[in-house]
Amino acid sequence: MIPAMNVTVTHPRKELEVQGPIHVRQLLQRLDLTPEAYLVIRGDELVTEDAVLQDSDAVEIRSVISGG
Repeated sequence: MIPAMNVTVTHPRKELEVQGPIHVRQLLQRLDLTPEAYLVIRGDELVTEDAVLQDSDAVEIRSVISGG
């Protein structure tokens, strides 16, 4: 079995495994998600687009909600 990181997207809800290492920017592109519309969280830490994610990481991608 090849190790891969667990990725959870909260909206729309889906779970998948992705091979690392991969930059956050590349992960969002692969999932066809706009970087400005999502927050990427590794463990309990918010990460930026240039962060590198590893196979051992648990990643959550949350949509940014705004309103007024």
